[in-house]
Amino acid sequence: METSVKFNGRPMTTGLAWLGGFGDLTVTNPAPVETVATYYSAGGKITSFVHKKLDGPDKWGPGVWQGGKDFLGIEDRYFTAAFLAANGATPGRLETRYWKTSRTAKVAGQDTLEPVPQVAAATPTPSLLLRVYVGPKDYDDLKKMNPPLHGLINFTWLEFIAEPLFHGLKWLHNYVPNWGWSIVVLTLIINMLLFPLRISSYKTTLKMQRVAPEIKAIQEKYKKYSMRDPRKAEMNKEVMAIYSREGINPVGGCFQMFLQMPVWFGLNTALRGAIEMRHAAWLWVSDLSAKDPYYILPVLMGLSMYLVSKMTPMTATDPQQQAMMKIMPITMAGIFMISPISSGLAVYILTSSVVGIAQQWYLNRTHPVPAPAKPVRGKKS
Repeated sequence: METSVKFNGRPMTTGLAWLGGFGDLTVTNPAPVETVATYYSAGGKITSFVHKKLDGPDKWGPGVWQGGKDFLGIEDRYFTAAFLAANGATPGRLETRYWKTSRTAKVAGQDTLEPVPQVAAATPTPSLLLRVYVGPKDYDDLKKMNPPLHGLINFTWLEFIAEPLFHGLKWLHNYVPNWGWSIVVLTLIINMLLFPLRISSYKTTLKMQRVAPEIKAIQEKYKKYSMRDPRKAEMNKEVMAIYSREGINPVGGCFQMFLQMPVWFGLNTALRGAIEMRHAAWLWVSDLSAKDPYYILPVLMGLSMYLVSKMTPMTATDPQQQAMMKIMPITMAGIFMISPISSGLAVYILTSSVVGIAQQWYLNRTHPVPAPAKPVRGKKS
């Protein structure tokens, strides 16, 4: 796109502005106006400004521009309008302005004042020569641009987990044409890779269950002392001595679950930001990037997590800890019902729980629960 403007025969510096606002205008919009932002890239770093950080146009005096930009534009979760310099131009040749206005829109039948972020691009030369990309934030398409725009896909600070999961899911989709079933296959692969850790965690759980009566006896012996009493430290020493004697890592029983949680957060980030998931259907779910509107997935997920917990030997001796572990499935199901967490993540956790039921059944058959150790009578304190 090339333009030139003259006033009284003299060339004038001109810019190209995006004034119409931005955002997904579908009936069911999983990415509301709060996700609309202006951005620019300078020195390889992308800086974004959501509408709450933008001033009105009255804050900008004539000719106030920020230079040294590689590219700039406006975006929401799935789409972008990007202004780029002409092919062959040196980096950092673009200048930008960004601001917001407002407009009245119907939200739930009510007239609501909605912010409208706006952005403009210019070059320091009288003749404006720009390239414009307007379209979906498809990773492969954005990466082919010069300069590459794939950094607009925000994997957050979980990029080191979310991006590999995203690329793995895309690779699987080449062979499994439905995104939902691709998530199921990805879940099976991850759970098979983590199965050795599940076995190790289960063996630790059995050891902890075997010494649970000893631990409980020690806790009973010291329960009359307050947490500030120095003698309370003796309780921890005795407990750790038992762990050392039996070769138990106190956190070994939870390691497999802790390892799964970053995968959950990373996958949710990848699914919510991927244009491929937008309106991707699976069975009754019409959009894997949004939550299940019928709440079927959260209910099934909670039930399957409850079954896994019932099949797994209990290590906690504290009744409060046992109660917390029992309500965990209900809590997880409730979070998925009230929060805008992607259905794709619910598919992952549901599949993982179903696989966990099968794996736990196998472990219970091949590694039966040992008889509990008799409490060792200690000296009185």
